[in-house]
Amino acid sequence: MPPRTPPRRPHFLARLLALLALVLGLAAPAGAASAAPEAAAPFKVIAFYNGTWDAAHVDFVKEANQWFPQAGADNGFTYRATTDWNLLANGGVDEYQVVLFLDDAPQTAAQRSGFERYVRGGGGWMGFHVSAFTTNAGSWPWYYNSFLGSGDFRSNTWGPTTAVLRTEDRSHPSTTGLPGTFTSAVSEWYSWSNDLRANPDIKILASVDPSSFPLGTDPNQSWYSGYYPILWTNTQYRMLYANFGHNAMNYDTNTRLSSTFASPTQNRFLLDGLKWLGGAGEGPSPTDPISPTAWYALSDRAAGTCVDARSAATANGTPVQQYTCNGTLAQQFQFRPTDGRYARIAIRGNPNQVVDVTGVSTADNAPLQLWAYGGGGNQQWLPVREADGAYHFTARHSGKCLSTTGGAANGVQLVQRTCDGSAAQSFRLTAQP
Repeated sequence: MPPRTPPRRPHFLARLLALLALVLGLAAPAGAASAAPEAAAPFKVIAFYNGTWDAAHVDFVKEANQWFPQAGADNGFTYRATTDWNLLANGGVDEYQVVLFLDDAPQTAAQRSGFERYVRGGGGWMGFHVSAFTTNAGSWPWYYNSFLGSGDFRSNTWGPTTAVLRTEDRSHPSTTGLPGTFTSAVSEWYSWSNDLRANPDIKILASVDPSSFPLGTDPNQSWYSGYYPILWTNTQYRMLYANFGHNAMNYDTNTRLSSTFASPTQNRFLLDGLKWLGGAGEGPSPTDPISPTAWYALSDRAAGTCVDARSAATANGTPVQQYTCNGTLAQQFQFRPTDGRYARIAIRGNPNQVVDVTGVSTADNAPLQLWAYGGGGNQQWLPVREADGAYHFTARHSGKCLSTTGGAANGVQLVQRTCDGSAAQSFRLTAQP
């Protein structure tokens, strides 16, 4: 926090009725971690924190480390909390689908480069409050200016209060369950030097509704008007940032006066967001999850052409191209899981050959080819399901998307390109006999 103003049959029937009540959410208390457990594919969450600065932040960490394990038990994920930020540097996070930053961000060059590798490879991230705080964005411009998009800290409200938030985008998996406006839990709120609305990669999910003004209890540290993003995502990554995570405190007695998890609606965002980040909350579809034993044709939404091996060849170096869909073996692929939700994309004519980024390149427009599978990150792809049931695929080594040209010409080699949400990077999967 920046400087502030000082501060049995019968038994069987009973069990059945109890289970029914639980499923319908009839017995869930306000602010509970979840109103009803939902069947979901299990995933693993690891949370990083320091827990050494500002009693309000320390208390939030303590509360989070109690709330998230229970939420995980109810919603299909495991939760680990740690102060060992070097796990980011040495690959210790690779077995986890989601990383949380509770009250800080990586400080060393090795930790920072390890985290960037993790999210560029498709790993999920959720950050809270202080994880975006800086007065020197230039010290790590990729994180503060590109990934978060927020830049430097500009101002804060004081004291901690609830806010009426306006849901700006209800199409995102983390916000589909939110109403048009809702009341947050108590927090201190930050504003930023960068206008997130001007960043094409940032999608603002919720902001302060004007009915909240004035926001704050100290007249000298209150917001009276303006635009203040609270929840957002960067569309180039699997990430969410939440501008809350500061409990109200009696600093004299170190006593908690509020709970970050007191708003059931805000908790809905957390749970739905985690499920999306972990790959378990994107809704059912005929191809979700993608069967590891089925064969699929992949047609791009831009022109309807299919991913194809040139001349039906399977030798090393065979170009992967776009071609009119024809149902041949050259256009049938299988997604064979590796780890961490990644898969190698094997061709039916010779399943040892997979879609490969030529030369392990991380550059835009690096061409795709078939090559014998050797376990490389350039041969592993993360399928990310889109709202309409199509998928885009990110390369593990680069974080870039499998892409067509967007045109309909036959024979054009496919490439990897920075993910942009375009139809050229979106593919429909059709199971083949």
